[in-house]
Amino acid sequence: MANPSVRFLSFLFKSNDLVSLNGLVALVTTSGQELFSLFAFHCPCTPGSNYQYGRITIGGPALVFFFISIFLNKQTRNLVAEWRCHKTKKCSIITTFLLLKSILVRALVAPVTWLVISLMRGEAYVCAFSEFVDPSSLTAGDESFPLSDATWVLASFPCREGPANLSDFQEEVNRRLKYESQHLGWLLIFSMAILLLVIKFFQSCGSKFGYRQEDYLTSYLANEERLFQRTAEVHSLVMAANNVKRFFGFVALSQRDKALLAKFPEKGTHLKLQWDNITGSYLFQKKLGIPLYSRLHEWAQSPSGKARVINMEMAPLLHHPEPHLTASQTPDPSSPILPPAPLALGEE
Repeated sequence: MANPSVRFLSFLFKSNDLVSLNGLVALVTTSGQELFSLFAFHCPCTPGSNYQYGRITIGGPALVFFFISIFLNKQTRNLVAEWRCHKTKKCSIITTFLLLKSILVRALVAPVTWLVISLMRGEAYVCAFSEFVDPSSLTAGDESFPLSDATWVLASFPCREGPANLSDFQEEVNRRLKYESQHLGWLLIFSMAILLLVIKFFQSCGSKFGYRQEDYLTSYLANEERLFQRTAEVHSLVMAANNVKRFFGFVALSQRDKALLAKFPEKGTHLKLQWDNITGSYLFQKKLGIPLYSRLHEWAQSPSGKARVINMEMAPLLHHPEPHLTASQTPDPSSPILPPAPLALGEE
């Protein structure tokens, strides 16, 4: 029979509802659970303490993983950014519900993996419930379980302790409790599978896309994130190099950096309002019949004047020279304020 951990991981990786990242999270959680069982799990084998220890071993790490997963989820940061930057003006109840659904589904991967593997292994469950087995229900051939000090004897079974003449009862208790534990584990797997299918079904029914546009949206968001991160890295390198050279008078560049700066010489500080406009949660919408897939897409499709609105609290940080106006000249309020020209980055 295959190892329960292997069977559960196979279920996760074959599921169409979970991306490979979730599979990786499940793999890391499974590895951690295996290491914990080998090196850190020690049932106290005393009445009362068994139940507390077993319960904490099964549910404690799962609860910790749940909160850590919520904290590290990118959608959590998007939801917080939406409330902070946009004051929930564009975050409707439907948007909030979809975001919370996405956060919770992702956050359940590690906790459910820990619970399932713990239940499949069964050691913690046996530790927690061995003392609650009805001694009168135990039989070994024609022999009955002695009722005197039954609770203490049953509590010692997970540690392979107890009278030698009760070894057959010990095997019966372990076998019975491991059956119950694995039964609960499979019920949890099936429940999660059904829940994912139900969520997927209602999400498909409520989707505004056909399946082709759904695939396109997924591809677009992945490409936008990948290109944005790559471009932001180069942009920050260019701006940092200009600032370092402004301070020291020269900048030490590697050959790769020189090639990048020669290819992408432009630089400048984006305004806070621009960053706020492309940050936060987003629910698909249309504008004049044009589908908008993200906040960056919405910002790019906005009128040029709106895209370049100056946030006045950032203006003092831009250090623009004061224009010299003649008597016949008046400033144009619609003219955008541009950053200073970049310094030459050739070697000194």
